[in-house]
Amino acid sequence: MKKTALMTLILSAMLAVTCTGCGSTADSGTADTAQTAQSAAETVSSDEAEAASEEAAPEADTLALDAAETPAVVQTAFTGSTGGVINTEDLFTERDLTQTADLSEAQYITVTDGQTVQITSGGVYVLSGTASECTVTVEADKADKVQLVLDGVSITNSDFPAIYVKSADKVFITAAGSANSLTVTGTFSADGDTNTDAVIFSKDDLVLNGTGALEIVSQTGNGVTSKDDLKITGGTYTVTAALDAFEANDLIAVCGGSFTVSTNKDAFHSENDAEGNIYIADGSFTINAKSDGVQATAYLQIDGGTFEINSAEGLESTYVQINGGTISISASDDGINAVAGGNAEETAVEINGGDLTIVMAQGDTDAIDANGSVYVNGGTIDITAPCVSFDYDRTAEYNGGTIIINGEQVSAIPQEMMGGRGGMGGFGGRGGFGGQGGFGSFDAQDGSGSQDGFGGQDASGAQGGMHRGGRRGFGTETADDYSSYTDSILAGRTTNGEI
Repeated sequence: MKKTALMTLILSAMLAVTCTGCGSTADSGTADTAQTAQSAAETVSSDEAEAASEEAAPEADTLALDAAETPAVVQTAFTGSTGGVINTEDLFTERDLTQTADLSEAQYITVTDGQTVQITSGGVYVLSGTASECTVTVEADKADKVQLVLDGVSITNSDFPAIYVKSADKVFITAAGSANSLTVTGTFSADGDTNTDAVIFSKDDLVLNGTGALEIVSQTGNGVTSKDDLKITGGTYTVTAALDAFEANDLIAVCGGSFTVSTNKDAFHSENDAEGNIYIADGSFTINAKSDGVQATAYLQIDGGTFEINSAEGLESTYVQINGGTISISASDDGINAVAGGNAEETAVEINGGDLTIVMAQGDTDAIDANGSVYVNGGTIDITAPCVSFDYDRTAEYNGGTIIINGEQVSAIPQEMMGGRGGMGGFGGRGGFGGQGGFGSFDAQDGSGSQDGFGGQDASGAQGGMHRGGRRGFGTETADDYSSYTDSILAGRTTNGEI
């Protein structure tokens, strides 16, 4: 009872001081009350005041920031469309595109060594501090939206994600500080039946945004994994990963951000059996990948952005559509590869706009390779290819745009390598028994009885085997080079359970 009365007096005094400091004019009654409260407060002993203050103050981890401290709203502009192979009309919500968090009711969390931070309800949580063996775990209701604001946080773990989303409707990870880092140095441990294979691992929808920077290092696994959708609308990311830098089951959608990626597998990878799409509207991408720069199982659509890709294959999907952007690819296998296997309606490369530069390495390489058709309707394509500029199995249509091959503008899509060479063969390298063709002709679609000689897209296994070898053939990379393996093969290298 004594503490309650004491608190009433102290709070009254604080209110009076606050009002005076803000220049507010109080009536004489309020002023008298404030003066009385202040006089009473001055008679309280320091011990009693400290005890009362400790009782009244909330925990440091749950302090709500003043609304005045919320930064000015920054939002990424985006207009969706139904004109591409991926419907983007309702792809991003307003909150997805907002790069600043509403901190009016935010809670502060300072990470510490050996700590598991449990977040069990929706809200905004500001993370700061430096810690090792610390995991921020989100296990909220399926209707809850959780926003984690990274404000100068650094976490280094040996075998478990720094951020682990078990359940929520959607989780936003907003980079607010200029320096945030998340690192896992060793082999990931499973959580029951779940193989937690990434520094940021989420079982539900994940959004990355913000005006700050985030560095991610994954020495044995992925950088970011979402078992649902992964959307990125802002932020500056530097990712070093042994496997995929950014991976999602169903969809990766990017409409902003800056990315510097170094990976032993793919920079962006979306795969869920025969599904998995990637959409990119904008952003700046510097990619060094041992396998693919951007790989989607079904559809890959690029409407904009600036790309510098150095990889084995630059862009790969069943259907690749390029409508805009400035894209520079240096590749050692295929610059752009449309490969059968996803649930897209057609296997094709379609180029409608943008500035595309492809520089191919020596050897058995294709600048644009389609296990189906090629459609060029616009844009500028500048190819430097010592071996093959275009390789396609069905048809090629040149309806608009500019094509330059080895410094010379052409008026038709070349046919010089349709139908098959032997090569890329044997059990070694990236392939199966045969490689690209068999006994097919170099300049005819029908070679020696078929477009692909002894090939066929399913002769000795999906997307590979005797047809082209490739990502599912009998590769002989060293045990530590995962660049030619798909996720389904890699699953066999980890503990049985959910991928």
